[in-house]
Amino acid sequence: MPPAVQKAPILILASASPRRREILEKAGIRFEAVPASEERLPDPALPPDRAVLAVARDKAEQVSVRCPGRLVLGADTVVCAGGLLLGKPQDAGHARRMLSRLSGREHEVLTAVWLRLTAADGRLLRAGGFVSRAVVSFYPMTLGDIGEYIATGEPLDKAGGYGIQGAGLRYIRGIRGDYYTVMGLPGARVRRFLRRCFDPRF
Repeated sequence: MPPAVQKAPILILASASPRRREILEKAGIRFEAVPASEERLPDPALPPDRAVLAVARDKAEQVSVRCPGRLVLGADTVVCAGGLLLGKPQDAGHARRMLSRLSGREHEVLTAVWLRLTAADGRLLRAGGFVSRAVVSFYPMTLGDIGEYIATGEPLDKAGGYGIQGAGLRYIRGIRGDYYTVMGLPGARVRRFLRRCFDPRF
């Protein structure tokens, strides 16, 4: 009788993001969502890649303390435009300023991933991560376009003030890199990283 095939382990996703949940499901990764209790803002004094990785690591560490003996994934996404880091807008006016900055230009999207595995007693066993980059270009947007888009409510919980998977697609001229990095989690790269560095069953 052949040995039973072991199921892939269950990852803990340190996020409430429906987009990250959707991407993990599409990637075939078994997971449970346990959102971090608080989310710090990226440090503008750091280079963008280090700033976004620090936030992803902080999320993973917060949840890892609450889930000892589990493998936890923290992730964060920022938009970098003209040397400025753009996270989620604070209100409609902030979203309007962000979108005006992106209109008719290219910007970089960085999504950081940090994984943390602990023993049942909370000891750190392994940790590591990476930053995935993509470049997005926007068509020019009129003030009317921006106002119409903000009225949908979509920009208010998205890094850079737009969602590529939603109504924001109407302003996207092109992408260089991984679409899912822009959406919030590079699923294929995450799966390969999990298999190579943590557990081949992923």
